[in-house]
Amino acid sequence: MEKDQVVSIFDDVEGVREGLGLLLESVGQPYRAYASAIEFLDAYEPELSGCLVLDIRMPRMSGLELQGKLKELHCVLPIIFITGHGDIPMAVEAMRQGALDFIRKPFREQNVLDRINEALDFDAGHREVLLSRQQTMEKIGSLSERERAIFDRVAAGEMNKVIAADLGISERTVEVHRSHLMQKLGARTLAQLIRIKFDAESSEDAT
Repeated sequence: MEKDQVVSIFDDVEGVREGLGLLLESVGQPYRAYASAIEFLDAYEPELSGCLVLDIRMPRMSGLELQGKLKELHCVLPIIFITGHGDIPMAVEAMRQGALDFIRKPFREQNVLDRINEALDFDAGHREVLLSRQQTMEKIGSLSERERAIFDRVAAGEMNKVIAADLGISERTVEVHRSHLMQKLGARTLAQLIRIKFDAESSEDAT
């Protein structure tokens, strides 16, 4: 759990919101409570980290509908759904759409805390990956045009002499550029350089 993570609680029943809020307060976990999905969307902050605890059935906009809206907003916050006995098919559909977990009513307090902690750990790990990818893209962006051309070719497995011939420069010049770009990218080995290239391509595919 990170200090800036917030658990967002959604339930149209005030007693449920208050109960979950007191439970989170008891373990020092910051939270925000919302009576409706619309209320949350009106105050939505893209940089918010933490997780969402949603009642699957809410007036005006259901938990499933909110899940769809958040996907449109590219929100990556993990979602835990709270469901009644008859809502299991809806909860299964929510899982198919990317929800992390669901909890059936009535629920035990420790069970709720365990699920929330798992969601917060998931969120922290996911954000670390996103930050790492962002830093990688920034490092690649710092390369000169020549360094980028050599980086792409080296990561593709081409030999220095082949790169030199294709670019019309000496093999020694390729070696110098290769050394500089590896320093900029923080890569000590060819394998690390290839991994950086793969990560960059994955980031581009995800956007």
